[in-house]
Amino acid sequence: MARQQQSDVDELFDVKNHFYIGNYQQCINEAQKVKPTSPDVALNRDVFLYRAYIAQRKFRVVLDEINNASPTELQPFKILAEYFVAPNRREAILNELDKAANNTLAENHNFMIVAATIYYHEKNLESALRVLRNIDNLECMALTLQIYLKMERLDLAKKELKIMQEKDDDATLTQLAQAWVNINSGGDKLQDAYYIFQEMIDKHSSTGMLLNGQATCFIGQAKYEEAESALQESLDKDSNNPDTLINMIVLSQHMGKPPEVANRYLTQLKDSNLDHPFVKEYLQKEVEFQRLANQYSLTA
Repeated sequence: MARQQQSDVDELFDVKNHFYIGNYQQCINEAQKVKPTSPDVALNRDVFLYRAYIAQRKFRVVLDEINNASPTELQPFKILAEYFVAPNRREAILNELDKAANNTLAENHNFMIVAATIYYHEKNLESALRVLRNIDNLECMALTLQIYLKMERLDLAKKELKIMQEKDDDATLTQLAQAWVNINSGGDKLQDAYYIFQEMIDKHSSTGMLLNGQATCFIGQAKYEEAESALQESLDKDSNNPDTLINMIVLSQHMGKPPEVANRYLTQLKDSNLDHPFVKEYLQKEVEFQRLANQYSLTA
């Protein structure tokens, strides 16, 4: 199968795969061990290093180390870190992205990934797809596929998966994309998705991302005890993982647990991930519910 940047695949293979499966600390550890044989390898190592720090919400590390003199390929990650750490700057950042998408910076696929990620968080899925359009990069394809699934366009996601498979069927990203498509397909495909996640756990290690993937499969199959076991293992790894907490909320309702159990996970989610889209949407619904309740009490 074809692979991009074949010259650096062996040197950064573990770094990349740890990042893709959500093992961010191990990604950082491996990146710091790498002794690059070329400037390109060193640069790509730094790309994944800073992305892992961002995934861990260690934004200050990125903001302190990437400056105006840093390589162009690293600049997008400073933008992404600033987006997450400075909500008051987001409108300005979006304006900068809109302009940058039309100039030479857009030739940098790292910029495309960052821009699409920010648009995704802003729920501007059309703009996210626009910046990713016709980019011959496996990560961009995987992100495109995720956006299609978010838009409930499973048909388009399947087409994107086929393109990824033709490019590199064995790649970790392609296998993950297959699992995401299987989950959204439901039915017997849920078990296929579970096996993909389990194979990755056996090959690498269990991570919050992979365990949440398995838990989603279990919930879809009404295997609630198995889902709880997977989610508990994920909580042991990171008690503030937002996906785990959200799945715990859903699972506690399926299992008929007392309301305070779900409320406890929800409170923890608010405390640790106040800016998470799920929390923001929940708080908006709370405000709307209270508004309607007040209207009803006034007319009663």
